[in-house]
Amino acid sequence: MARDLTPGTGPRSGRLRVYLGSAPGVGKTYRMLDEARRRQERGADVVVGYIECHGRRHTEGMLDGLEVLPRVRRSYREVEFEEMDLDGVLARRPSVVLVDELAHTNIPGGRNAKRWQDVEDLLAAGIDVISTVNIQHLESLNDVVQKITGIPQRETVPDEVVRRADQIELVDMAPQALRRRMAHGNVYKAEKVDAALSNYFRVGNLTALRELALLWVAGRVDEGLRDYRADHNIDRVWETRERVVVALTGGPEGETIIRRAARIADRTAGGDLLAVHVTRSDGLAGASSGALAQQRQLVETLGGSYHVVVGDDIPTALLAFARAHDATQLVLGTSRRGRISRFLTGPGIGETTVDASEDIDVHMVTHEFTRRGKLPSLGRRHSRRRTVAGYAAGFVVPWILTGVLSQAHHSVNLTTDALIFQLGVVIVALLGGATSALLAAVIASLLLNYFFIPPVHTLTITETNNIVALVVFAAVALAVSTVVDHAGRLTSRAARATAEAETLSTLAGSVLRGADALPALLEKSRTAFGMNAVTLLSRTRGEVLAHSEAEHPGDLGGETTEVPVGTDAVLVLTGRRLPAADQRVLTAFAAHVGAALERDRLAVVAAEVEPIKAADRMRTALLAAVSHDLRTPLAAALASVGSLRSPDVEFSPEDQAELLATADESLVKLTRLVDNLLDMSRLQAGALTLHLAETHLDEILPRALDSLPDPYAPVQPLDLDTAPPVLADPPLLERVLANVITNALRHNAPGAPVLVTASHHADQVEIRVIDRGPGIAPEDRDRVFLPFQRLGDTDNTTGVGLGLALSRGLAEAMGGSLEVEDTPGGGTTMLLTLPAAATREEPAHE
Repeated sequence: MARDLTPGTGPRSGRLRVYLGSAPGVGKTYRMLDEARRRQERGADVVVGYIECHGRRHTEGMLDGLEVLPRVRRSYREVEFEEMDLDGVLARRPSVVLVDELAHTNIPGGRNAKRWQDVEDLLAAGIDVISTVNIQHLESLNDVVQKITGIPQRETVPDEVVRRADQIELVDMAPQALRRRMAHGNVYKAEKVDAALSNYFRVGNLTALRELALLWVAGRVDEGLRDYRADHNIDRVWETRERVVVALTGGPEGETIIRRAARIADRTAGGDLLAVHVTRSDGLAGASSGALAQQRQLVETLGGSYHVVVGDDIPTALLAFARAHDATQLVLGTSRRGRISRFLTGPGIGETTVDASEDIDVHMVTHEFTRRGKLPSLGRRHSRRRTVAGYAAGFVVPWILTGVLSQAHHSVNLTTDALIFQLGVVIVALLGGATSALLAAVIASLLLNYFFIPPVHTLTITETNNIVALVVFAAVALAVSTVVDHAGRLTSRAARATAEAETLSTLAGSVLRGADALPALLEKSRTAFGMNAVTLLSRTRGEVLAHSEAEHPGDLGGETTEVPVGTDAVLVLTGRRLPAADQRVLTAFAAHVGAALERDRLAVVAAEVEPIKAADRMRTALLAAVSHDLRTPLAAALASVGSLRSPDVEFSPEDQAELLATADESLVKLTRLVDNLLDMSRLQAGALTLHLAETHLDEILPRALDSLPDPYAPVQPLDLDTAPPVLADPPLLERVLANVITNALRHNAPGAPVLVTASHHADQVEIRVIDRGPGIAPEDRDRVFLPFQRLGDTDNTTGVGLGLALSRGLAEAMGGSLEVEDTPGGGTTMLLTLPAAATREEPAHE
């Protein structure tokens, strides 16, 4: 139910104030409660309809002294939930009500499905509402937030609901400050802090969300400013901030004026750069699409935005765009036309724009192409044969018509003669263009005067009306021929543009075919240009990289056309001679061929490198295990058996049992390790594949703990049963976890448990082994994964520092990774990332 915003209709609607947060935990609810207390001190009747404090003691303290309305309990799937009692709030009818979490989805059974709909009902009843919402819950940003954080937001609110608020206040906090709040336990409970900091609350995520919030609110401010100016009929530009518009024609001067405009925008903080290209309404502008694409890329690289507007009057379109975006400055390049061209065609775009700019500053940027343009063309460019035919027709057609009309001069009058001559001029225009039509019009005028206007057979005209008729004939003939020529030029250009678009569309489809892109591109090049053969040659080696040849070559001659493909290859087309117009499209083909060739090269390199990388990882893991884990149990077993066999020492039965137990335990570990090493040797040799399977962490962890030197060590698992299964080799994963947990126990603070947690992020599962030890300095984090590194630990009984190296090698072999992070409050967190066996939606962060 939407509230009626029409003035003067029904009772007064309530006013909505929204605290918009850049991320969870920035203090929206606290600010809302602080505003409620201020209003209460001023005498307003304020009640709390619904507040969610999430266990934050500072926020809960702000509720003291405020009236909190009872909530209604609803059952859903045999679980009891508390919701805002909408009917109770309406019956209480306060002047102001606090309603937290605007995007919340209500439990079924109430009046509305969403909480924002409850707020609409309260506003319609004349009750002022103060609410909160996070930027990630706005409907328009839902997909953007998911791409940034990897977490879909199931609870959203339409942007229009928030935009209609009477007041929107942004609650912001620097990412580092918010993470400190998290680490101090002021946002989430301690057991959830590590996972939150490493997933949703990463610095990059928070920075991106902060920028989204600032931009959204800035857009809302711009809307308010535009509405105010429209309501008050303000047309002049308000220089609230510098907005520089640069006009692009697609010409070679584009890069120069773009960089000049960017420097103008950079002179003021917050200056915007907008590039605009005006295209004709018929879509047949002569600008180079390739040049415009490069200029667009440059604009976006410089932090600007690119726009295209339609308009036949370019100065009017430019100024309309500039005023619509409240631009303060407009940058154009000086004209490329020479003096003669400007004399023939009148003032140019720049001069007209300056005259009509009013309060917008116009910068005319000089460049190296100034006044290097050509004279305006009087007609279409035709082939040499057609041009000659056009001039011949312009001379012959009037004489032929004269002969025909002379035989029928008794049955036709002067008007008919003039119309037939005009038809002849139009036919000449269609054949040879405006220039040949001009020749035909001049000859037709003279012949019409000499043979058909009294006195005949002289060029003298005695009657005034005949003079007027002859002048009108000449003018109409020229005008009609020009229009016909222009229409023919547009038709020709449209047909060619359509053909090029279809060809390039097919070309793009060929590129997307993947591994077969290169042969498909050559075949398409051959058929598109009607050639006998197309060959891709290597410049350095001279060998044929790819070739396409027609099954039945036509009689196209032996002309060859070469176009470079990157720096190492050349595309050779054999057959007919290509006109200049086709050369431009051929360049686009060559660019796609170069891209496909580079992709094939990279694919070959990647295929060659991947086995080497895999072998290196396995070799590293194998050597680490042999030199460390194999030696430790072997030495213990040898020492125990050697002691028992020594004739110099007599052991008690208890000592003998202890030595035998040590030997037995060491030999069991040794047997298990040898089996693993044999499997890894087969894997390295390609004789054994990884047995990746859906693996549940709550099943693997107990087996990993059983293999620890002290199976009763304080290890506390958290949320492993709720984590999705991973795609891993179970024995290898068990070994990785055992090594990492052993390392954490070795360095952990006395009496503190080692925490093992798991969380789901995008298509990966992140397993954290958290200790409260001395931590690892940032410069030493890569060293801990190198063999024989113990970072100052001199206890040689704990091995030679290869456990983590082995663990990282095994993790990477399974398609995962092992990294080091700081534990909030002190200590080290080992982050093991593995691919999830199946993806599922994460709950939204509130």
